[in-house]
Amino acid sequence: MNLFKIDYKSLTEPRVKTTPENVAEANEALFNCTMTLPAAAKHCGMTHKEMKLTFWEYLKYHPITYHVETEESPGD
Repeated sequence: MNLFKIDYKSLTEPRVKTTPENVAEANEALFNCTMTLPAAAKHCGMTHKEMKLTFWEYLKYHPITYHVETEESPGD
């Protein structure tokens, strides 16, 4: 009997069901830089490409929440 035999079927993680709530949480976390893309995709049960596409859609329809400071030259 081999003690180092690994049952690879038990190493897989169950698939997460994609819900609007999970997607909203992941998009907010991506926008606020509190979650990485692979982590957000895993949180939603999506592939990386699907998560990228959904995040691009999120960026299209949500306004920016940060302020851009412009520097004015002293001579103007």
